[in-house]
Amino acid sequence: MFRGKKYKKAFEKVEKDKKYTVEEAVKLIKENKIAKFDESVEIHVRMAIDPKKGEQQVRGAVVLPHGTGKTKKVAVITSTKAKEAKDAGADIVEGEEMIEKIKNNKIQFDILVATPEMMPKIAPIAKILGPRGLMPSPKTETVTDKIKETVGMLKKGKVSFKNDDGSNVHQIVGKISFDENKLKENITAFLEALQKAKPQALKGKYIIGISLCSTMGPGFRINL
Repeated sequence: MFRGKKYKKAFEKVEKDKKYTVEEAVKLIKENKIAKFDESVEIHVRMAIDPKKGEQQVRGAVVLPHGTGKTKKVAVITSTKAKEAKDAGADIVEGEEMIEKIKNNKIQFDILVATPEMMPKIAPIAKILGPRGLMPSPKTETVTDKIKETVGMLKKGKVSFKNDDGSNVHQIVGKISFDENKLKENITAFLEALQKAKPQALKGKYIIGISLCSTMGPGFRINL
């Protein structure tokens, strides 16, 4: 893969065997901005789980104190809480008609929240929503009767996370334009939530490695 001069210059700042503190990594990421756009800051965590075992799946949610820097479009599918959802600021509020739109791949939202009575009706489209990470779930608190509270938290920066098939968890924790303290507070909040999401079935070591990077920049391994 071709790498530009800015990337190569930033990569030179990465000491091969060194593990950085969060503060050091954030500082280096900000000092070595590569792209002209406002890059996201990402955290990637390698977990000591077996992703094929259901009881070892990692799922959770957290409100990042300063958000991700990206406004997410929140949709609510409900037959009982439409007014509450609209009043809370949901971008899309619909009933069963949303199911037909999703079947036709008309997905115009980043997060889908459902009230409990809609879940049996959503089941047939799970194979469409699941691979996109959009299937509502009690574990990520996106199946709920508390629509006002849930939509409000999502708009403030609440994010859901789960492991991928390679035993990793990936999360955007802000923008490179955020000041260092805001990034650090978001990272701390995420890591605390990740620790709380440790599967009870998993014994021993949980987190193997952590790295921080910007969208276009090199990764910095974090000292656990």
